[in-house]
Amino acid sequence: MEGDIGEQGRCTTCTYAEDFSNYWTAVMYFRHENGSYKRVPQYANAQLGYSGQDDRSINGGMTIYYTQKDFDTNGDQHITAFQPGFRMTVGSPTTTTLAEAQAYPGYAGLRYTCLETILTRGSETPEFPVKPCAAGIMAIHHFPNCWDGKNLDSPNHQDHMYSTVKGGFRDAGACPASHPVRMPQIAYETMWNTTGFADMWPKNGSQPFVWSFMDGKGYGTHADYVFGWKGDSLQRAMNDTCMFSNCGSPGMQGILETQSVADMNKCAVQSTVTEDTEGWLDELPGYGK
Repeated sequence: MEGDIGEQGRCTTCTYAEDFSNYWTAVMYFRHENGSYKRVPQYANAQLGYSGQDDRSINGGMTIYYTQKDFDTNGDQHITAFQPGFRMTVGSPTTTTLAEAQAYPGYAGLRYTCLETILTRGSETPEFPVKPCAAGIMAIHHFPNCWDGKNLDSPNHQDHMYSTVKGGFRDAGACPASHPVRMPQIAYETMWNTTGFADMWPKNGSQPFVWSFMDGKGYGTHADYVFGWKGDSLQRAMNDTCMFSNCGSPGMQGILETQSVADMNKCAVQSTVTEDTEGWLDELPGYGK
């Protein structure tokens, strides 16, 4: 989709009703010992709960953060919102080894958490967890937030940005002269409910989860972002001192317009996929002969 998608969109699955951005990451599959695959379902992040609403009813399992400094404060630095037409990616599906992952500029921001409970945080690893996780796996993607100030995109969707991410939600380092403009620090947390496969863990102890592009190590994890906030809504939020749900949540007045879970769940795109992607599959979608 080209142009200002914030003006082209007709509905959004986001809490903030002015956010029509596109957020994408690969799909996780479980690989059975018999060679078949099954898609791992997502579930809602517990952090999405709002007063008077049941967060378990939210479709999907990706939480998007726009932080300005860290998880505790906005700091006092001016943050420039993205512009219509802006897009970027983080990570690379061609990364197959730990050494390659460590050489990647945004390495510290690409992580996994083996969830003991839905609220588990910390203990992050750069590869898939190597044991069954009681509450599933959280995949984490921290995007770079230093912009060259000129290009809304680049041929590899990364060179117009520069990563100074330190991992977690810690304050990122200063932006270099080549990419001097500080933009919002975007992070995805995607909750994968792997609990239904705990009793199927391979007898030899091998790690059974793979990304949809046939990565069983996890080093190739990657994500895409296309900006689509309406008008100046994101810049208003960046100029304000609000943080997270205090910027506006259903039933609360805030700097941003919000919508109910019911309205979020009404928004969907009609599937155009002709392959079977549900149930037990003989091969990953797209790998058919």
